[in-house]
Amino acid sequence: MLPEIDVENYNKIIDEMLCDLNQWRKGMIHYIKDENPELNSAIIEIANKTELDPKAVATGAYMAYRLIENAAKNQEEIIDFEE
Repeated sequence: MLPEIDVENYNKIIDEMLCDLNQWRKGMIHYIKDENPELNSAIIEIANKTELDPKAVATGAYMAYRLIENAAKNQEEIIDFEE
């Protein structure tokens, strides 16, 4: 089950992205390439095989990854705190 993405997490990631969207996306390419190369390859492949803007497809996928990643970290912190 995926962790819940709360408004605070959502706002944090959106603010991070909107400071410089192109730079954020380029940073995420390298970040996910290190964290999960197979996922990065899948994102790039699907972005290039659709009729949609590849940068927009990749940006959406990277945003979803960061939202889930941050929500999972927050959930772990809560569980650790409760123990």
